[in-house]
Amino acid sequence: MEHITHTTLQVRRLHDRAVVPQYQSELAAGLDLVACLDAPVTLQPGARALIPTGLAIAIEPGFEGQIRPRSGLACRFGVTVPNAPGTIDADYRGEIKVGLINLGSEPFVVEPGTRIAQLVIAPVARAEVLEVEKLDETVRGTSGFGSTGVA
Repeated sequence: MEHITHTTLQVRRLHDRAVVPQYQSELAAGLDLVACLDAPVTLQPGARALIPTGLAIAIEPGFEGQIRPRSGLACRFGVTVPNAPGTIDADYRGEIKVGLINLGSEPFVVEPGTRIAQLVIAPVARAEVLEVEKLDETVRGTSGFGSTGVA
């Protein structure tokens, strides 16, 4: 796996029932995040909840954590991450919590131990901000939403 960038992710369990994130296959991009709950949480259609993982992490400088939906939950039940991808900065040391929203038509129950989201560790580029009077011209110019069509 010479083309894969490696970094170290330090994980601290804040609760005994917390589950250390794991990749579910050899080439998976995301580590599964698991709900660390005392009791089930029911998400009614349209409802949102902040679900704890019972974990704190340390991400190396130059990287971020991206919290992304699990495709099975999103496609089968309409349960997704409303701010996807949510960002975990390298200097954050608090508990990782996952915002979930139920966009489905039926209540969804998050049980303790449910795999609720994925954590992708990604490199970050920092920009030098330079204020200018004018931007360079492009063919697209100021054409915005939908300007490039759908086909």
